[in-house]
Amino acid sequence: MKRLIIIADGMSDNPLDELGKKTPLQIAKHPAMDSLVKRGICGTIKTLPDELEAGSDVAIMSILGYNPLKYYCGRGPIEAASIGVHLNRNDIAFRCNLITKKKDKLEDYSAGHIENKQAKKMITKINKELGSKGEIEFYSGVSYRHLLILRGNKYSDKLICTPPHDAVGKKIENVLIKSKDKESKKTANILNQMIISSENILQNHLENKKRVKLGLNPANMIWPWGQGRKPMIKSIKEIYGIKGAVISAVDIVKGLGILAGLDIINVPGATGYFDTDYEAKAEYVIKCLEKYDLVIVHVEATDEAGHSGDPNLKIRAIEDLDKRMISHILKQINGEYSVALLPDHPTPCDIKTHTKKPVPYAIFSTRMQNNNLNGSFNEEYINNNSIGELKGTEFLRFFLSKMTD
Repeated sequence: MKRLIIIADGMSDNPLDELGKKTPLQIAKHPAMDSLVKRGICGTIKTLPDELEAGSDVAIMSILGYNPLKYYCGRGPIEAASIGVHLNRNDIAFRCNLITKKKDKLEDYSAGHIENKQAKKMITKINKELGSKGEIEFYSGVSYRHLLILRGNKYSDKLICTPPHDAVGKKIENVLIKSKDKESKKTANILNQMIISSENILQNHLENKKRVKLGLNPANMIWPWGQGRKPMIKSIKEIYGIKGAVISAVDIVKGLGILAGLDIINVPGATGYFDTDYEAKAEYVIKCLEKYDLVIVHVEATDEAGHSGDPNLKIRAIEDLDKRMISHILKQINGEYSVALLPDHPTPCDIKTHTKKPVPYAIFSTRMQNNNLNGSFNEEYINNNSIGELKGTEFLRFFLSKMTD
């Protein structure tokens, strides 16, 4: 039995005035997604507990069957696992964005989705100027997504760090890092000083001068957030006795896969953005299903469209995903198989950030009775035809055991 989970990051949305009170999923054409609803079952899943922030790290940890209230460690340690940075027990890892500051405000959480080569040069410069080997270390990741490690037991992770995508348009001074207790004040002060100092280091960097000449947003400040220490969790193989793989271009998803004991499959041309190679992802999914019991493929473009606030861009991302990846997979897959499709969380275009609303899912298995429903994969249809709402941590066990026995 081949098992595939497709996670379309941030795909679900709110009804939007500019779309006639419909969501992008209701407007977009996605016959491959619809076929899963028509032939299978659908429902909703609450991936995000109310007590935690609305992030993909929390949501996907939940989808993988791990209780975030028990195991969530912050985004930093997960991304450290992805890029192969070793963490000791007392080390604290932060996700570290390259951002654009304009006047006194956070203008762009991604520095115009800066390209890897330019970003690496800037993080290397930051590490040289602000880092201290064995104590404060910066590591380059992908595009605007990087890593900061505070090593040793003299630092605290009891901090309030604002995710940069939730701080766009806000004054920098109002969203700097805050301490939760007296012991963490020193760490907060050190980090805030690094944030402020990074502007002087990056503003006149040669790569930023090139970007400004081209009319692109400069990467003129760092932004640490998502801090935490390495978690200790059992692998999916230990829990379910199956071998699995993850296909994604996003470090946070790769890191979660590594922590869960899944193999990471890197696809040439997969970017985590609108220009990702959907066809290549489809081909790699088919190849992996021959080798693995479970394949999880993640697509980021739908989330990026939600953060941009552009409904038409989100419609295009949904249609690209359906036509260029999901359709190819369903045409090529054979034998006995099960497929699940779901977002990890909503990223509504009208608010440009994540919410904690339950998301729709659809599951089809060749071992299920064909329902021949006249349905569509969208929020309204699935809410009205749901078999019920699952807790996030129930989903993987439900998919693996209930639908594929």
